[in-house]
Amino acid sequence: MSITLLWALDVYGRVYSVSTASQRWERADDALLELKRVTAGKGRCWGIGCDHHVYLNMMPHETPIRYKEETYENQRWNPVDGFTDTLLPTDRWSWSDVMGMNPQSLQGFQLPSRSWEWEGDWYVDQSCGGEPSQTGGWEYAVDFPANFSPDKKWNSCVRRRRWIRYRRYIAQGSWAKIPMDHPWKAPLPLCDISCGGWEMSDESGRYPYLWAVSQQGQVWFREGIHPRVPEGTSWEEVDVPQEVAQLSLGPRDLLWAVLWDGNLMVRTGLSLDNPIGTSWVELASPAKEVETLHVTVGVSVVWVVTKDYKVWFRRGVNSHNPCGSGWISIGGEMMMVDVGLNDQVWAVGEDRGLYFRMGVTPSEPSGNGWIPVSAQWGNSKEAAPPSNQPTEASRSSILSCTDSGSEQGPTEPPNSTPVLEAADPSVVPLGGSDTAPQRREDTPAAPKSLIPASDSFINSLVSDRDKTSTPHQTIKPQEEGGRFSPAQILMSPDAAGPITPWSNVDLEGAEASRSTHTAAGACSGNDTAAYGLGLDGSHGIGEEDGPVWAWISGGGCSVDASSQISWLSSTGPLVSSLSLTPVQSSAWSEQEHKDDISKKPLERSNVRSVWVRKGTLRWWRDWKPQRWLDVSVALEQSTKLDGKKDSIFFVYYTQYDEKKYLHVFINEVTALVPVIRDCHYAFAVYTGQRSRQRCPLLLAALTQQDMNDWLTLLSDCCCECRGITAPPSRHALWSTTSKGDIFVHEPSFSLEAATHTLTCDLMFWRQVPGHLRCVESNSLGLVWGIGWDGTAWVYGGRCGQQATPDAGDVHQQTDARSVHVYENQRWNPVTGYTDKGLPTDRPMWSDESGLRECAKGNTHPPSPQWSWVSEWAVDQTVPGGTDKEGWQYAADFPTTFHGHKTMKDFVRRRRWSRKCKITLSGPWQEVPPIPLSDISLMPCLAQSKMEEVPLWALSEKGDVLCRLGVTTQNPAGTSWLHVGTDQPFKSISIGGANQVWAIAKDGAVFYRGSVSPHNPAGECWYHIPSPSRQTLRQVSVGRTSVFAVDENCNLWYRQGLTPSYPQGSAWELISNNVTKVSVGPLDQMWIIADGTPGFPAETPGALCHRLGVGPMQPKGQHWDYGLGGGWEHVSVRANSVEAPRTQHPLPPPPGPSQSPQLPSRANGNAMVGVSV
Repeated sequence: MSITLLWALDVYGRVYSVSTASQRWERADDALLELKRVTAGKGRCWGIGCDHHVYLNMMPHETPIRYKEETYENQRWNPVDGFTDTLLPTDRWSWSDVMGMNPQSLQGFQLPSRSWEWEGDWYVDQSCGGEPSQTGGWEYAVDFPANFSPDKKWNSCVRRRRWIRYRRYIAQGSWAKIPMDHPWKAPLPLCDISCGGWEMSDESGRYPYLWAVSQQGQVWFREGIHPRVPEGTSWEEVDVPQEVAQLSLGPRDLLWAVLWDGNLMVRTGLSLDNPIGTSWVELASPAKEVETLHVTVGVSVVWVVTKDYKVWFRRGVNSHNPCGSGWISIGGEMMMVDVGLNDQVWAVGEDRGLYFRMGVTPSEPSGNGWIPVSAQWGNSKEAAPPSNQPTEASRSSILSCTDSGSEQGPTEPPNSTPVLEAADPSVVPLGGSDTAPQRREDTPAAPKSLIPASDSFINSLVSDRDKTSTPHQTIKPQEEGGRFSPAQILMSPDAAGPITPWSNVDLEGAEASRSTHTAAGACSGNDTAAYGLGLDGSHGIGEEDGPVWAWISGGGCSVDASSQISWLSSTGPLVSSLSLTPVQSSAWSEQEHKDDISKKPLERSNVRSVWVRKGTLRWWRDWKPQRWLDVSVALEQSTKLDGKKDSIFFVYYTQYDEKKYLHVFINEVTALVPVIRDCHYAFAVYTGQRSRQRCPLLLAALTQQDMNDWLTLLSDCCCECRGITAPPSRHALWSTTSKGDIFVHEPSFSLEAATHTLTCDLMFWRQVPGHLRCVESNSLGLVWGIGWDGTAWVYGGRCGQQATPDAGDVHQQTDARSVHVYENQRWNPVTGYTDKGLPTDRPMWSDESGLRECAKGNTHPPSPQWSWVSEWAVDQTVPGGTDKEGWQYAADFPTTFHGHKTMKDFVRRRRWSRKCKITLSGPWQEVPPIPLSDISLMPCLAQSKMEEVPLWALSEKGDVLCRLGVTTQNPAGTSWLHVGTDQPFKSISIGGANQVWAIAKDGAVFYRGSVSPHNPAGECWYHIPSPSRQTLRQVSVGRTSVFAVDENCNLWYRQGLTPSYPQGSAWELISNNVTKVSVGPLDQMWIIADGTPGFPAETPGALCHRLGVGPMQPKGQHWDYGLGGGWEHVSVRANSVEAPRTQHPLPPPPGPSQSPQLPSRANGNAMVGVSV
């Protein structure tokens, strides 16, 4: 790791630096230099002196900084004198730039500042176009302007040659004053400065940008900064809507500013092409009624200090979102903070100590605690003591306080009386010449003068804090004609007391903390004390106990969380005393030894941190032109003091060269669903708003592992913010998608409440490992499922119990399914059936709907997790029957197909199938050996207890089965009991009071009589008439109600159910657009809708909840649509969580056509009878 420097200022303006390879602070060589701001970058450090001038310190480097000056000598030919510098009036100047637009004589070139020197004299460039020339450097052309060449021709009437001179930058390693734009104009009264932007491009060694703030609240941008011109050329004012007090520029394109009113402002549109940006966006202060004091930014972080010295971290900051998304309060009380390289954070504490934020990493940008910077304090330099001779920088920094518009500082009239006599021969008196007069030994030392503070902005910020100590008497010297009155500046030692050097910072808080380490009577009665500027010796005034810090800049200090820096050890001994803020002091007051304190980082007891996970994904842009885009994503999670976590997911993209972003609050995410999309490893992020708009956020990863990692990470964050840590509860709602993924929802009282019902789009569904086609459960914690291959599985994750790290609960699970494509043909009189169809026909190879072309060669498994286990084969098990070759016939596309050919059948199709297999792990245990097609567990209330739980199922052949020995201790049961039937069945359901309903494959409805705990298989089947001209396909039985779905997706309700007549009396149509129905133990009703009204393009399969279901209204009132697209099955048969009992209004009086019936009671359960 290269050696870099950390820069800091004390309250007296003295400049210090410490190297990452050393252990000691070093004072700047120029001991008279006093700065009030420093901002460091790679290889350089800028500063603002008390004279408001800007200073630059370039780090020494092996490669010198050289700049090439060039000018062109132009001549024209005439018949008398030949080529001469006498040009036509319309020609360019005889000495000009390469374009001839500006005059440039050799005598007109001047050094930009004293930091440069000429390397030699002017000389002629003897090469032309980079190649050696024998023409003395002359280039010829027909006229100005034209293309010049070294060849002289008969028509060459003009010529030119280039003169070159180099200048070298000689101020590396020292502080050099930046020249003013105009020597006759007063310098800008700057009060703050910030450099950055060197990482705005991928070029290594990119030069930085420089921004500054004047005391009038103006913002300035330094132009012309270049590797060969480190000082820049000029200042350009940037328009601001309000006065700015302080700003900070990050290494890339982040720029934040603090306004005079305490709010914040963000600059947008910064780029390489436009380094000044485009516009400002104003933000409020992090704390209400507390103004912002300081802001600092990094690559993708923003830190703020408010005037109550609280530290804040801005969430969600990125180049695509420079304004961020929210504030996080960070422990510790700081005066200012600074973000350095690698987004590491440095700070000046309220006690004027320096601190470092440890634990800052790309994944945890807020860190986890403050530790003190424990570099040793001693002499300025061991090898070379600091020079007390004033340099040009220090002379201007100190002496120009009386006349900041003078380049050389104020001059003393010959007969004037000096206002200050130096205490040391090497000290320059205020207003004196470069050579200090010698003082006789018998001459008493003059008292040190008090120079007023020049930075009113810092004074105003510091003075805003309520002071509890006794205010010191402040002496304000008056000016007379721009000069200080000697009578007001010179004070006797008795009157002045021990005066410290002047400072641009209010020292009350610093001196108060220092006074605790000073003897009460020290220097209090010494009438013969000598007062000087404190520049002699190895320590200055106020340095005996170490500097009292005012500013720090880590922009040039390369440190990261893994760096081994001796003065940043959180466990090693501290050389300097450990300073704690008042809040931290009280927390550590019970410690007996300071050494024990120094070994522990600050803020451990109140950890507030931000954790970030970044990556790259693909995002489906759901507006035209719709396509997949490569995006950057970031998951940002903050931990609050109470342990609660708050997370935001960001998606950063670029549209028309403009950086934009999307964000999703994790506490608003309702589901994370893997989807099948263009063979990508894709998943959808649902929120309440996106569910209502039917446009989930679609993302895709490059590999299956990446998708699983992001799904796991996002799911864990969703569960953490909702306090979900245990496996699914006994009352959980279960559902599956058409892809085979399993989801659960933890119900609340508001889910089935009569009023203020939780809407479906706000329900949170979390994924459970496994792959199933359908899942059924009850409130005793029993969960069974069926795979796509018919395999039965029982959940072994211990519903309703705390999670345990038992590896035995996880088993290998396999599933298989068939992928189908359809071969379509049309008949013509010449060739018969052929694959040449009409232009309006479907593709000759398509899916079942005929809307999408699907050939055998380009059809893939449902997702990359699946693998083929067979070859394509003709499927002859298609509903409707086939001929011996597997063809189905119809009159045209699309109509109903049948298995035999007639004279009117002009089209035909056949289905090709191919099996694929998936293998994964999950908390599911296989129940062999019979493949199943449907299953049902008896629902019960939460307080119910059963020795054995009735479980009915159907085999793939349609046989009815009853599982024996199913208990909470043995959820898989012991054996199957076959129940005889006259025909195969396709749907079965058992409800309250052992009511078993089933549907045969021909659509006939049956009711099983005499089912009881003692006779679990019942005695006989009772045939129930089906709805008129409808074929039912699925049935679900609740506590007192029965619902069924027909082949046309209509939902039917069975009327007239009573304990004495459980078969009911008639069917009533409730709704259409239903593919599956599930009725729970509270008679609540949920369905899978075939589509969502108003969204015809949505994939079939949407979760829906029937609202208004109650004892007096068992059919409900209307539908509440939830997650949409791709859902296969839902089960609410375990949800027995009842809402608190409330007094419902009485129903309206019956009309003339209604005959009211009172509910009858059977075994304590109300059975509602409805007249037909």
